Amino acid sequence: MTNEEILSHVDHTLLEATAGREAIRELCRQALEHGTASVCIPPSYVAPVHAEFGSGLVICTVVGFPLGYVPVEAKVLETELAVKAGAGEIDMVINQGDVKNGDFAAVEREIRAVRAACSGKVLKVIVETCNLTPEEKVRLCKVVGDSGADYIKTSTGFGSSGACLADIALFKEHLPPGVRIKAAGGIRSREDLEAFIRAGADRLGTSSAVKLLAGTADSGKAGQY
Repeated sequence: MTNEEILSHVDHTLLEATAGREAIRELCRQALEHGTASVCIPPSYVAPVHAEFGSGLVICTVVGFPLGYVPVEAKVLETELAVKAGAGEIDMVINQGDVKNGDFAAVEREIRAVRAACSGKVLKVIVETCNLTPEEKVRLCKVVGDSGADYIKTSTGFGSSGACLADIALFKEHLPPGVRIKAAGGIRSREDLEAFIRAGADRLGTSSAVKLLAGTADSGKAGQY
């Protein structure tokens, strides 16, 4: 697998709370230079990045991030503002409390509401696999599919653990046709990047793919998101 093939699956990500303007600009320059699928950045940077880099850069941002427990109305407003500012992709965090309460209908209603606010943009649904039982993961595959989302996404990168290959296999088995998979969190080597793609992840959320492929990343710190 070539570097170019790998990077075409990467959402080049910087979601640290302390991320400054120049770090975001550098992320965007790297994304354009290396042909990543998108940049994934904090909502407050969407408008200035869109103004500076234009439509040649696919901008992904996050909604209800990272805990997911804000009211659905807040997620809808966040989504509307992000799309208006220039975001082409939305990564939303579900309300995990609804999952633990067994209220999967509420989870579906929430995703549908954000889907409607996306105005046709790509929607990825973060389920935070580290907090889920196998049964909940299977139920969420159906919920995400029924809600009209484009992707199920493993993790925020801020939980107790990130993506694992076993979850990609589980999702592949239970997702309906047309719903793709994004793996995020804990991707720390070229081998990880290739393994997740081969396992069936169409997108990879990582802060360090460019450095990993250039051989300059610190493997102990890489891929926190």
